Amino acid sequence: MDKSATIIILYTREQIEATVKRLAGEITRDYADKNPLLVGILKGSFMFMADLIRQLDFPLEIEFVRVSSYGKKKQSSGKITVVQGIRTHVKNRHVLVVEDIIDSGLSVNYVLESLRNKKSASLKACCLLDKPARRQVTVPIDYTGLTVPDKFLVGYGLDWAEQYRNLPDICYLEDVKP
Repeated sequence: MDKSATIIILYTREQIEATVKRLAGEITRDYADKNPLLVGILKGSFMFMADLIRQLDFPLEIEFVRVSSYGKKKQSSGKITVVQGIRTHVKNRHVLVVEDIIDSGLSVNYVLESLRNKKSASLKACCLLDKPARRQVTVPIDYTGLTVPDKFLVGYGLDWAEQYRNLPDICYLEDVKP
């Protein structure tokens, strides 16, 4: 890990909380009577998904999938590796995929295509952070929290080589020259 990186706060925990509440309101409006299945993409979405479902006051189920395209790098390799697939039946279910950040779009697109093939009743995507500058594939995002600049983000579940997930704010790494 690069010890010369400086961590700079982009969004505070209060801004994140307000964004999660707003998204929960939008999701409640659309799903309150549907008993949806929320599918979190691990590992990054775990904090966002936990905070989100605590704001949803209606019956729902959760599931997790784990895919990877980064490894220990700051850029996606472009190759999706499924570490843990979905185990819950989704046929005829209302499914909402929950992602921490959509940048290249490759991971969430892979998960959406996989679920689409399982014939869910409806399929939508929710992301806390949208980074359109890095998009490689077009991904329909039904619920977007914040649009972020083209910086490498960490904190609130986001990591760099498994570090920084525990930061309560969303930050970016700025490389400092020695």
